[in-house]
Amino acid sequence: MIQPSRRAIVLVAAAAPLSLAIAALDAELWPVGLGYLMFVLALMAVDGARALPPRRLSVSVRPVDSLFIGEPASLDVAVATDWPTPPQDVEARVDIAPVVDAPPLSRAALSPETPVSFQMPLRPLRRGLAEIEALWLRWRGSYGLVERRYRMPMGVKIRILPSIRAARGAALHFTAIDSMLGVKAQRELGTGSEFDALRDYIPGLDRRTIDWKHSARHYRLVSKEFRTERNHQIVLAFDTGHLMQEPLSGIPKLDHAINAGLLLSYVSLKAGDRVGLMAFDAQVDRYLEPVGGVQTFARLRRQVAEIEYSAVETNFTLALTDLMSRLNRRSLIVIMTEFVDTVTAELMVENVARLAHRHLVLFVTLKDPQIESMIDQHPRAFRDVAESVAAEDMRRDRLVVLERLRRLGVQCLEAPHERFGTDLLNRYLDIKRRELI
Repeated sequence: MIQPSRRAIVLVAAAAPLSLAIAALDAELWPVGLGYLMFVLALMAVDGARALPPRRLSVSVRPVDSLFIGEPASLDVAVATDWPTPPQDVEARVDIAPVVDAPPLSRAALSPETPVSFQMPLRPLRRGLAEIEALWLRWRGSYGLVERRYRMPMGVKIRILPSIRAARGAALHFTAIDSMLGVKAQRELGTGSEFDALRDYIPGLDRRTIDWKHSARHYRLVSKEFRTERNHQIVLAFDTGHLMQEPLSGIPKLDHAINAGLLLSYVSLKAGDRVGLMAFDAQVDRYLEPVGGVQTFARLRRQVAEIEYSAVETNFTLALTDLMSRLNRRSLIVIMTEFVDTVTAELMVENVARLAHRHLVLFVTLKDPQIESMIDQHPRAFRDVAESVAAEDMRRDRLVVLERLRRLGVQCLEAPHERFGTDLLNRYLDIKRRELI
């Protein structure tokens, strides 16, 4: 497709006032304006004939199979031509689904000797399936009077998955520990209450670990050695209601929760625990029984990648009652959710308290940096004062709800999104160390 450029439109539009000005000076000079217009049109025709035709372009795109939330990537496009007078400036842009932040316009100079490469940044905003419909290229002629546009249909589908960078880092950490020890099964001795072996008692060990029966049999003091318990059940319960769609740093709260849940699930599976998940809003949308083994991590990742965003209000009564009916042993239940005030959280608190009678509940929510900034801002107008008061009321309501849950025996965690996964993992390790499950 070829069309006049902005420069050509300005030159053609200037023909009318130029002709009127010349005719005002001398009526017999009116052909000068017409000649000027014909000259511009002739230049446009020549520029269009010399412009690079799309058929002389060679375009190749390196496909992208998947993107991860919070991890930018790039789409690489290579353009080459054998045209003797290639354009000095080629612009490229892609039509892509709104779940990915549209990359800015890319520019590069094209030469007949070497191909030019465009690197278009792709920043995923939400999980799902993104489609790159077409690639657009635009360039001008030698005189800059015409523009050529070339549309290359692509139809490339890209899966947007939860981030596994943190879980991958944990995998490297655990692998490094195993390689140093020279074994695959790592045991944490000296902590916990699960019996591991007998050893000779030496001064400094806890006297309560002395096994008097075996000591009498061996005629020397023998103490018990313990290790950290394994095979606990952990259920990651993701609230997918409308409050979890609010973005923090361009990423929905639900995806922050999923990324942190993947990190916790990998470490838990590595530690010998069994991990399951549940996703719920007005109803239970997805449930996976707790299963052990590191190989379960791939299955969990596929399941959380298919969790849909929801615009409905969360029904905690239905979801948590359904979860209690499915579990037949004491488990650690990690509820990742969001609430606004004490009134809307009343049913949530009631059902979480009922769940905490039989299980250990870890209630996890994200700290909103916008509320904190409104509270700490220096007021310059009455509007700033009103925003600070409203933000302080919201913050107070959150503290009231969290304090009520703590008094009911619920473990609570409120963390900023940049430390969400790390703080959640530290709390899990603290629960394991204190043998609360």
